[in-house]
Amino acid sequence: MTKSGLEALLRPEDSIVVLIDHQPFQFANLNSHEPAMIVNNVIGLAKASKAFDVPVVLTTVIEGRGGFLIKGLQDVFPDQTPIDRTFINTWQDDRVVDVVKASGRKQLVIAGLWTEVCVAMPAIQAVADGYEVFVVTDACGGVSAEAHDMAIRRMTAAGITPITWMAVASEWQRDWAREATVPALAEVLGAHGGGSGVAFAWEMQLLNAPRA
Repeated sequence: MTKSGLEALLRPEDSIVVLIDHQPFQFANLNSHEPAMIVNNVIGLAKASKAFDVPVVLTTVIEGRGGFLIKGLQDVFPDQTPIDRTFINTWQDDRVVDVVKASGRKQLVIAGLWTEVCVAMPAIQAVADGYEVFVVTDACGGVSAEAHDMAIRRMTAAGITPITWMAVASEWQRDWAREATVPALAEVLGAHGGGSGVAFAWEMQLLNAPRA
């Protein structure tokens, strides 16, 4: 598996995203991050995926008890019904694995709650199945800062690449000459990029300002 060089970077045509268990029950014991930040980041990741035509698999666990997928995330894909599992490990649910396999894509981008359980399990199994696995650390969270940190360390040791959501979007864009995706990416960054989004909007203002 390539870990350096140009081929180690994400490509939209080779990527598929799996978003796991962003549900009320999971947020109730999320203590590694501010929950609002995770909500913002996973929605930003979802919108970026849509902007680059990257397939997204939505999945929940025992939805009847854990609650529906958070509304802001479901609203990005209003016509998509999440795959509701009983397996804690998403990669043991054949319905999820079959969708990923059918896509033919080998760069698997994962985010979910909690990092140490529902993210680590499928990530570690999928990397053994030959996928290049990227875990979006700032769209994940654990029951404690230590739990999240230990999970990232464990996954890194297993060959998984940690990454943040704006780094994912930036690798997909790669070149500002790819003008077709710039407007959608600019909209995502403006809505979810925090200070980076504000700075990006300012840069666009300067680029579009009439020259004396």
